[in-house]
This record gives sequence, structure tokens and C-alpha cells, in this order.
Amino acid sequence: MLSIGIGELQKNTSIFSNLTEAIKIVDKRKKQVLAVVYPSRNQSVIANLAGKYKKRIIKSDLSLEQIKEEAMLHAMGDKYGLPS
Repeated sequence: MLSIGIGELQKNTSIFSNLTEAIKIVDKRKKQVLAVVYPSRNQSVIANLAGKYKKRIIKSDLSLEQIKEEAMLHAMGDKYGLPS
């Protein structure tokens, strides 16, 4: 568990967005632990990005690279009249 002071936290609040392990926030003058912050669980980005269309999104088991490759082949097929 990492330990961080209040001053360091005030200077760099982006610590919370990149949090991978628990940290203790301490008051170094009084030598007291003020809080313990744990990283949140990763949530699905689909629900946040999809908005009102989230029920229409089909979840895929393909990797991102495979999805990009299929999209490129489909776009090239549309552009040049190739069968896809």
C-alpha cells in the first residue's frame, strides 16, 4: 500500500484516475492516516458510451485488431466493389 501526503495529493489529483493499488492519505505533521483509497473495479465502457443505443450493441468475442481488420476489409469492399 502506497502512502501519500496531502500536499502531494493537492499538486497532482490525476493520481485517482490512474489508481492501480490502494493508497493511504496521511497528514505528515500529525502523523495520522486520514483516508485509505482503493481503486474502483473496471466497468464496461459500452453502457457509458452507447447512450440510448446500448441495447442494440452486439457484444463480440473478437479482439480489437480483428474488428479493425474486418472493418477495413468491408470498407475496401464497398470502395472497390469487391465481394466481402
